[in-house]
Amino acid sequence: MDELTSFVALGDSFTEGMDDPGPNGTYLGWADRLAGMISTHQPGLRYANFAIRGKMLQEIVDEQIPLAVGLKPQLVTFCGGGNDLLVPGSDPDALAEVYEIAVADLRAAGSEVLIFTGFDPKHTPFLRSLRGKIAIYNSHLWSVAERYHCRVVDLWSMSVLHDRRAWSEDRLHLSPEGHRRVALRAAEVLGFKPEDDWSTPWPPLDNEDWMTQRRHDLKWAREHVVPWIGRQLRGESMGDGLAPKRPELLVFDGLGSAEAGEAAWKSAHRA
Repeated sequence: MDELTSFVALGDSFTEGMDDPGPNGTYLGWADRLAGMISTHQPGLRYANFAIRGKMLQEIVDEQIPLAVGLKPQLVTFCGGGNDLLVPGSDPDALAEVYEIAVADLRAAGSEVLIFTGFDPKHTPFLRSLRGKIAIYNSHLWSVAERYHCRVVDLWSMSVLHDRRAWSEDRLHLSPEGHRRVALRAAEVLGFKPEDDWSTPWPPLDNEDWMTQRRHDLKWAREHVVPWIGRQLRGESMGDGLAPKRPELLVFDGLGSAEAGEAAWKSAHRA
């Protein structure tokens, strides 16, 4: 795309950056990494990230979309609805209607919008049953992108993310390397040509026997699935009481560590 001077990221934990540890107890994530990539070539880039873990789509629309519309940034990245789809009985058709209204508002404000589809959960036992619902939602997102001339990062087709090393221990959030690959893919969609390839195969991994896999599955269910179900039953969210990590549209001040900065944009350049 043309010279990029301002960028606002909207969404939930995916865009906040869990579980990609950053400085001072915050997270980096693909959005911060993408801002780091862009700012290397656009030193005056202004960046804000309003995403907060646990947010449902309507909360993102009510709380974050108006802020972005008011700021009128050149680029808005918008990902939402994943937490809704985890809830039994949720309707991907109804969610897509809410999503489309938000995209229309962002486009009317003059912002370019980068949309993210949902991941393919076929390799995650707990989420595999949601595959059809996520696929329906993704189909709607592609249609919205076509109607409003938005670019799309197709997470569903990123088979490199099917490797368990792309995910943190909870299997719901990306690992630092997973976030790095998504940032590279987003940069590519925006018209950059990174020297690093987001689809580079992972190094060989020793296969675990069936019993070891089941022990890991049980440990994961005990430590992550059961607490998640408990929060849902209590009507609680991981993001309750949290504020956005980058609430103002300010000149990007770096990722907070030399190592992360190098990983984010060590070799990418404009096409």
